[in-house]
Amino acid sequence: MLTILDKYILKRYLATFSVMLLMFIPIGIIIDVSEKVNKMIANKVPIKEIAVYYFDFTIYFANLLFPIFLFLSIIWFTSKLANNTEIIAILSSGISFSRFLRPYIIGATAVSLFALLMGFFLVPSASAGFKNFRYMYLNNSGVSGMRDNSDVYRQISDNEYIYVSNFNNVSKVAFNFSLEKFKDGKLEYKINASRLKWNPKDSTYTMFNYKKRTIGLLDDTFETAEKKEAKFNFDLDDLTPVVFIAETLSYGDLTSFIDKERKRGSSNINTYLVVLYKKYSIPVAAFILTIIAVSVSSMKRRGGMGSNLAIGILLAFSFVFLDKIFGVLAEKSSFPPIIAVWIPNIVFGILAIYLLRNAKR
Repeated sequence: MLTILDKYILKRYLATFSVMLLMFIPIGIIIDVSEKVNKMIANKVPIKEIAVYYFDFTIYFANLLFPIFLFLSIIWFTSKLANNTEIIAILSSGISFSRFLRPYIIGATAVSLFALLMGFFLVPSASAGFKNFRYMYLNNSGVSGMRDNSDVYRQISDNEYIYVSNFNNVSKVAFNFSLEKFKDGKLEYKINASRLKWNPKDSTYTMFNYKKRTIGLLDDTFETAEKKEAKFNFDLDDLTPVVFIAETLSYGDLTSFIDKERKRGSSNINTYLVVLYKKYSIPVAAFILTIIAVSVSSMKRRGGMGSNLAIGILLAFSFVFLDKIFGVLAEKSSFPPIIAVWIPNIVFGILAIYLLRNAKR
Protein backbone atom coordinates (compact mmCIF):
# COMPACT_ATOMS: atom_id res chain seq x y z
CA MET A 1 0.00 0.00 0.00
CA LEU A 2 1.46 3.33 -1.07
CA THR A 3 1.54 6.07 1.55
CA ILE A 4 1.25 9.81 0.91
CA LEU A 5 5.06 10.02 1.06
CA ASP A 6 5.44 7.22 -1.51
CA LYS A 7 2.99 8.88 -3.89
CA TYR A 8 4.67 12.27 -3.44
CA ILE A 9 8.19 11.01 -4.24
CA LEU A 10 7.00 8.64 -6.98
CA LYS A 11 5.09 11.46 -8.66
CA ARG A 12 8.18 13.68 -8.57
CA TYR A 13 10.34 10.79 -9.85
CA LEU A 14 8.22 10.04 -12.91
CA ALA A 15 7.29 13.65 -13.63
CA THR A 16 10.88 14.92 -13.53
CA PHE A 17 12.08 12.05 -15.72
CA SER A 18 9.33 12.76 -18.26
CA VAL A 19 10.11 16.50 -18.27
CA MET A 20 13.81 15.75 -18.72
CA LEU A 21 12.98 13.68 -21.80
CA LEU A 22 10.64 16.33 -23.18
CA MET A 23 13.31 18.99 -22.67
CA PHE A 24 16.32 17.26 -24.19
CA ILE A 25 14.74 15.37 -27.09
CA PRO A 26 13.62 18.59 -28.89
CA ILE A 27 17.12 19.99 -28.32
CA GLY A 28 18.58 16.86 -29.92
CA ILE A 29 16.19 17.18 -32.87
CA ILE A 30 17.07 20.86 -33.37
CA ILE A 31 20.81 20.08 -33.34
CA ASP A 32 20.31 17.20 -35.78
CA VAL A 33 18.21 19.34 -38.13
CA SER A 34 20.80 22.13 -38.12
CA GLU A 35 23.53 19.64 -39.05
CA LYS A 36 21.58 17.67 -41.68
CA VAL A 37 19.23 20.20 -43.29
CA ASN A 38 21.61 20.98 -46.18
CA LYS A 39 21.94 17.30 -47.14
CA MET A 40 18.19 16.79 -46.86
CA ILE A 41 17.55 19.71 -49.21
CA ALA A 42 20.28 18.59 -51.62
CA ASN A 43 18.90 15.03 -51.73
CA LYS A 44 15.28 16.29 -52.00
CA VAL A 45 14.08 14.16 -49.13
CA PRO A 46 10.24 14.02 -48.93
CA ILE A 47 8.70 15.78 -45.91
CA LYS A 48 6.85 12.59 -44.95
CA GLU A 49 10.09 10.62 -44.71
CA ILE A 50 11.69 13.38 -42.64
CA ALA A 51 8.74 13.29 -40.22
CA VAL A 52 9.00 9.50 -39.87
CA TYR A 53 12.77 9.80 -39.42
CA TYR A 54 12.41 12.23 -36.51
CA PHE A 55 9.79 10.03 -34.89
CA ASP A 56 12.30 7.16 -35.05
CA PHE A 57 15.05 9.55 -33.95
CA THR A 58 13.05 10.43 -30.81
CA ILE A 59 12.78 6.78 -29.76
CA TYR A 60 16.38 6.00 -30.70
CA PHE A 61 17.74 9.09 -28.92
CA ALA A 62 15.68 8.47 -25.76
CA ASN A 63 16.83 4.85 -25.56
CA LEU A 64 20.47 5.77 -26.21
CA LEU A 65 20.64 8.42 -23.47
CA PHE A 66 18.15 6.76 -21.12
CA PRO A 67 20.69 6.29 -18.25
CA ILE A 68 21.79 9.94 -18.36
CA PHE A 69 18.21 11.30 -18.43
CA LEU A 70 17.16 9.07 -15.54
CA PHE A 71 20.23 9.81 -13.45
CA LEU A 72 20.08 13.60 -13.83
CA SER A 73 16.33 13.77 -13.24
CA ILE A 74 16.65 11.92 -9.90
CA ILE A 75 19.56 14.09 -8.79
CA TRP A 76 17.62 17.23 -9.77
CA PHE A 77 14.46 16.63 -7.75
CA THR A 78 16.18 14.86 -4.83
CA SER A 79 18.59 17.78 -4.48
CA LYS A 80 15.59 20.10 -4.34
CA LEU A 81 14.11 17.96 -1.56
CA ALA A 82 17.42 18.14 0.31
CA ASN A 83 17.81 21.92 -0.15
CA ASN A 84 14.27 22.44 1.14
CA THR A 85 15.19 20.27 4.20
CA GLU A 86 12.33 17.92 3.29
CA ILE A 87 14.59 14.86 3.50
CA ILE A 88 15.80 15.88 6.96
CA ALA A 89 12.18 16.25 8.08
CA ILE A 90 11.26 12.84 6.64
CA LEU A 91 14.18 11.03 8.29
CA SER A 92 13.67 12.91 11.58
CA SER A 93 10.11 11.59 11.76
CA GLY A 94 11.48 8.10 12.32
CA ILE A 95 11.45 6.85 8.72
CA SER A 96 14.63 4.93 7.85
CA PHE A 97 16.69 5.71 4.78
CA SER A 98 15.80 2.29 3.35
CA ARG A 99 12.10 3.09 3.75
CA PHE A 100 12.69 6.51 2.17
CA LEU A 101 14.28 4.72 -0.78
CA ARG A 102 11.23 2.51 -1.46
CA PRO A 103 9.30 4.87 -3.81
CA TYR A 104 12.49 5.38 -5.79
CA ILE A 105 12.78 1.61 -6.28
CA ILE A 106 9.11 1.46 -7.34
CA GLY A 107 9.78 4.23 -9.85
CA ALA A 108 12.90 2.46 -11.10
CA THR A 109 10.84 -0.73 -11.56
CA ALA A 110 8.25 1.10 -13.68
CA VAL A 111 10.92 2.80 -15.80
CA SER A 112 12.87 -0.48 -16.18
CA LEU A 113 9.82 -2.41 -17.39
CA PHE A 114 9.06 0.36 -19.87
CA ALA A 115 12.69 0.34 -21.10
CA LEU A 116 12.62 -3.46 -21.35
CA LEU A 117 9.47 -3.49 -23.48
CA MET A 118 10.82 -0.68 -25.65
CA GLY A 119 14.08 -2.58 -26.16
CA PHE A 120 12.24 -5.75 -27.14
CA PHE A 121 9.63 -4.33 -29.51
CA LEU A 122 9.73 -0.56 -30.19
CA VAL A 123 13.43 0.35 -30.39
CA PRO A 124 14.33 -2.25 -33.11
CA SER A 125 11.77 -0.78 -35.52
CA ALA A 126 12.89 2.78 -34.72
CA SER A 127 16.55 1.79 -35.15
CA ALA A 128 15.80 0.33 -38.58
CA GLY A 129 14.08 3.52 -39.73
CA PHE A 130 16.75 5.75 -38.19
CA LYS A 131 19.71 3.84 -39.69
CA ASN A 132 18.12 3.30 -43.11
CA PHE A 133 17.32 7.00 -43.48
CA ARG A 134 20.87 8.03 -42.57
CA TYR A 135 22.49 5.59 -44.99
CA MET A 136 20.04 6.42 -47.78
CA TYR A 137 20.08 10.22 -47.57
CA LEU A 138 22.80 11.46 -45.22
CA ASN A 139 25.88 9.20 -45.42
CA ASN A 140 28.36 9.68 -48.24
CA SER A 141 28.62 5.91 -48.67
CA GLY A 142 24.90 5.66 -49.46
CA VAL A 143 22.96 2.41 -49.31
CA SER A 144 26.09 0.40 -50.13
CA GLY A 145 27.55 1.43 -46.78
CA MET A 146 24.76 -0.46 -45.02
CA ARG A 147 26.30 -3.79 -45.88
CA ASP A 148 29.56 -5.52 -45.07
CA ASN A 149 30.87 -5.85 -48.63
CA SER A 150 34.56 -6.74 -48.21
CA ASP A 151 36.18 -10.06 -47.25
CA VAL A 152 32.90 -11.79 -46.43
CA TYR A 153 33.45 -15.30 -45.07
CA ARG A 154 30.31 -17.23 -44.12
CA GLN A 155 29.28 -20.71 -43.07
CA ILE A 156 26.02 -21.36 -44.93
CA SER A 157 25.35 -24.89 -43.64
CA ASP A 158 26.90 -27.48 -41.35
CA ASN A 159 29.53 -28.38 -43.96
CA GLU A 160 29.58 -25.53 -46.52
CA TYR A 161 31.55 -22.27 -46.43
CA ILE A 162 31.59 -19.33 -48.87
CA TYR A 163 33.95 -16.42 -49.36
CA VAL A 164 33.88 -13.28 -51.52
CA SER A 165 36.54 -10.59 -51.54
CA ASN A 166 34.06 -7.86 -52.53
CA PHE A 167 30.41 -7.41 -53.51
CA ASN A 168 28.90 -4.66 -55.66
CA ASN A 169 25.35 -3.87 -54.52
CA VAL A 170 24.48 -2.03 -57.73
CA SER A 171 25.49 -4.71 -60.25
CA LYS A 172 24.83 -7.62 -57.84
CA VAL A 173 28.23 -9.10 -58.61
CA ALA A 174 30.60 -10.78 -56.13
CA PHE A 175 34.32 -11.05 -56.85
CA ASN A 176 36.77 -13.87 -56.08
CA PHE A 177 34.02 -16.24 -55.00
CA SER A 178 34.81 -19.61 -53.45
CA LEU A 179 32.65 -22.37 -51.96
CA GLU A 180 34.07 -25.24 -49.94
CA LYS A 181 32.11 -28.34 -48.98
CA PHE A 182 33.32 -30.77 -46.33
CA LYS A 183 32.30 -34.33 -45.52
CA ASP A 184 33.29 -36.04 -42.28
CA GLY A 185 35.75 -33.25 -41.59
CA LYS A 186 37.50 -33.58 -44.97
CA LEU A 187 37.25 -31.34 -48.02
CA GLU A 188 34.92 -32.92 -50.60
CA TYR A 189 35.13 -30.26 -53.31
CA LYS A 190 35.94 -26.59 -53.82
CA ILE A 191 34.42 -24.18 -56.35
CA ASN A 192 36.16 -20.98 -57.45
CA ALA A 193 34.96 -18.16 -59.72
CA SER A 194 36.42 -14.78 -60.52
CA ARG A 195 32.90 -13.32 -60.53
CA LEU A 196 29.51 -14.43 -59.25
CA LYS A 197 26.41 -12.62 -60.59
CA TRP A 198 22.97 -12.81 -58.99
CA ASN A 199 20.03 -13.42 -61.38
CA PRO A 200 16.86 -12.16 -59.64
CA LYS A 201 14.45 -13.52 -62.29
CA ASP A 202 15.04 -17.18 -61.49
CA SER A 203 17.10 -16.83 -58.26
CA THR A 204 20.18 -18.39 -59.81
CA TYR A 205 23.83 -17.37 -59.95
CA THR A 206 26.14 -17.11 -62.94
CA MET A 207 29.78 -17.98 -62.27
CA PHE A 208 32.54 -16.65 -64.56
CA ASN A 209 35.90 -18.43 -64.97
CA TYR A 210 34.35 -21.36 -63.12
CA LYS A 211 36.63 -24.00 -61.60
CA LYS A 212 35.68 -27.00 -59.49
CA ARG A 213 38.09 -29.37 -57.81
CA THR A 214 36.66 -32.62 -56.42
CA ILE A 215 38.89 -34.49 -53.98
CA GLY A 216 39.24 -38.22 -54.76
CA LEU A 217 40.75 -41.10 -52.82
CA LEU A 218 43.63 -41.54 -55.27
CA ASP A 219 43.32 -38.56 -57.60
CA ASP A 220 41.44 -35.28 -57.90
CA THR A 221 39.10 -34.33 -60.72
CA PHE A 222 38.84 -30.86 -62.23
CA GLU A 223 35.98 -29.10 -64.02
CA THR A 224 36.28 -25.69 -65.72
CA ALA A 225 34.05 -23.39 -67.75
CA GLU A 226 34.04 -19.78 -68.84
CA LYS A 227 30.48 -19.40 -67.60
CA LYS A 228 28.26 -21.67 -65.52
CA GLU A 229 24.85 -21.17 -63.94
CA ALA A 230 23.93 -22.78 -60.64
CA LYS A 231 21.57 -22.59 -57.67
CA PHE A 232 22.96 -22.29 -54.17
CA ASN A 233 21.30 -22.47 -50.75
CA PHE A 234 22.28 -18.92 -49.81
CA ASP A 235 20.96 -15.50 -50.79
CA LEU A 236 22.33 -11.99 -51.03
CA ASP A 237 21.92 -11.37 -47.31
CA ASP A 238 24.37 -14.23 -46.72
CA LEU A 239 26.91 -12.57 -48.98
CA THR A 240 26.39 -9.00 -47.77
CA PRO A 241 24.97 -8.85 -44.22
CA VAL A 242 23.61 -5.49 -43.08
CA VAL A 243 26.11 -4.09 -40.57
CA PHE A 244 23.42 -3.00 -38.08
CA ILE A 245 20.99 -5.88 -38.61
CA ALA A 246 20.94 -6.94 -34.92
CA GLU A 247 19.72 -3.52 -33.78
CA THR A 248 16.67 -3.77 -36.05
CA LEU A 249 15.36 -7.15 -34.88
CA SER A 250 12.78 -7.77 -32.16
CA TYR A 251 13.77 -10.03 -29.28
CA GLY A 252 12.44 -13.27 -30.79
CA ASP A 253 13.87 -12.56 -34.23
CA LEU A 254 17.20 -11.55 -32.71
CA THR A 255 17.64 -14.77 -30.73
CA SER A 256 16.76 -16.84 -33.82
CA PHE A 257 19.13 -14.77 -35.94
CA ILE A 258 21.98 -15.24 -33.43
CA ASP A 259 21.43 -19.02 -33.36
CA LYS A 260 21.52 -19.09 -37.15
CA GLU A 261 24.68 -16.95 -37.31
CA ARG A 262 26.40 -19.01 -34.62
CA LYS A 263 25.86 -22.17 -36.67
CA ARG A 264 27.31 -20.37 -39.68
CA GLY A 265 30.38 -19.37 -37.73
CA SER A 266 29.74 -15.66 -38.28
CA SER A 267 32.65 -13.38 -37.42
CA ASN A 268 30.15 -10.73 -36.24
CA ILE A 269 28.56 -12.89 -33.55
CA ASN A 270 30.00 -10.79 -30.71
CA THR A 271 28.39 -7.65 -32.14
CA TYR A 272 25.01 -9.37 -32.21
CA LEU A 273 25.42 -10.70 -28.65
CA VAL A 274 26.28 -7.22 -27.34
CA VAL A 275 22.97 -5.93 -28.73
CA LEU A 276 21.08 -8.85 -27.13
CA TYR A 277 22.66 -8.54 -23.66
CA LYS A 278 22.15 -4.76 -23.58
CA LYS A 279 18.40 -5.31 -23.75
CA TYR A 280 18.69 -6.70 -20.21
CA SER A 281 21.57 -4.64 -18.82
CA ILE A 282 20.06 -1.20 -19.52
CA PRO A 283 16.87 -1.81 -17.45
CA VAL A 284 19.00 -3.16 -14.57
CA ALA A 285 21.10 0.02 -14.79
CA ALA A 286 17.96 1.99 -13.84
CA PHE A 287 18.04 0.49 -10.33
CA ILE A 288 21.78 1.01 -9.90
CA LEU A 289 21.71 4.62 -11.12
CA THR A 290 18.66 5.36 -8.99
CA ILE A 291 20.45 4.24 -5.81
CA ILE A 292 23.59 6.20 -6.72
CA ALA A 293 21.61 9.35 -7.55
CA VAL A 294 19.65 9.25 -4.28
CA SER A 295 22.78 8.55 -2.23
CA VAL A 296 24.68 11.45 -3.85
CA SER A 297 21.91 14.05 -3.75
CA SER A 298 20.05 13.28 -0.51
CA MET A 299 22.56 15.24 1.60
CA LYS A 300 22.50 19.02 1.70
CA ARG A 301 25.84 20.33 0.43
CA ARG A 302 27.53 23.72 0.54
CA GLY A 303 27.49 23.95 -3.24
CA GLY A 304 23.78 23.18 -3.26
CA MET A 305 22.11 21.64 -6.30
CA GLY A 306 24.95 22.74 -8.58
CA SER A 307 27.54 20.52 -6.89
CA ASN A 308 25.14 17.56 -6.93
CA LEU A 309 24.45 18.05 -10.63
CA ALA A 310 28.19 18.32 -11.35
CA ILE A 311 28.80 15.01 -9.56
CA GLY A 312 25.80 13.49 -11.33
CA ILE A 313 26.93 14.55 -14.79
CA LEU A 314 30.42 13.20 -14.12
CA LEU A 315 29.08 9.83 -12.95
CA ALA A 316 26.48 9.58 -15.73
CA PHE A 317 28.98 10.20 -18.50
CA SER A 318 31.46 7.84 -16.81
CA PHE A 319 28.81 5.12 -16.98
CA VAL A 320 28.11 5.78 -20.68
CA PHE A 321 31.86 5.95 -21.44
CA LEU A 322 32.50 2.64 -19.68
CA ASP A 323 29.56 1.07 -21.48
CA LYS A 324 30.84 2.20 -24.90
CA ILE A 325 34.46 1.18 -24.25
CA PHE A 326 33.63 -2.38 -23.24
CA GLY A 327 30.95 -2.70 -25.94
CA VAL A 328 33.50 -1.85 -28.65
CA LEU A 329 36.07 -4.12 -26.96
CA ALA A 330 33.69 -7.07 -27.17
CA GLU A 331 32.77 -6.33 -30.80
CA LYS A 332 36.37 -5.95 -32.01
CA SER A 333 38.10 -8.68 -29.98
CA SER A 334 37.51 -12.05 -28.36
CA PHE A 335 36.51 -10.45 -25.05
CA PRO A 336 33.31 -12.21 -23.80
CA PRO A 337 30.31 -10.01 -24.73
CA ILE A 338 28.28 -10.87 -21.64
CA ILE A 339 31.11 -9.74 -19.36
CA ALA A 340 31.73 -6.59 -21.41
CA VAL A 341 28.05 -5.59 -21.29
CA TRP A 342 27.68 -6.19 -17.54
CA ILE A 343 30.98 -4.65 -16.37
CA PRO A 344 29.52 -1.08 -16.14
CA ASN A 345 26.63 -2.38 -14.02
CA ILE A 346 28.99 -4.37 -11.81
CA VAL A 347 31.37 -1.43 -11.27
CA PHE A 348 28.58 1.06 -10.62
CA GLY A 349 26.69 -1.53 -8.56
CA ILE A 350 29.66 -1.73 -6.16
CA LEU A 351 29.77 2.08 -6.13
CA ALA A 352 26.02 2.17 -5.37
CA ILE A 353 26.46 -0.14 -2.34
CA TYR A 354 29.33 2.00 -1.01
CA LEU A 355 27.46 5.29 -1.45
CA LEU A 356 24.26 3.83 0.03
CA ARG A 357 26.09 2.76 3.18
CA ASN A 358 27.58 6.22 3.59
CA ALA A 359 24.21 7.87 3.00
CA LYS A 360 22.55 5.71 5.67
CA ARG A 361 25.09 6.96 8.22
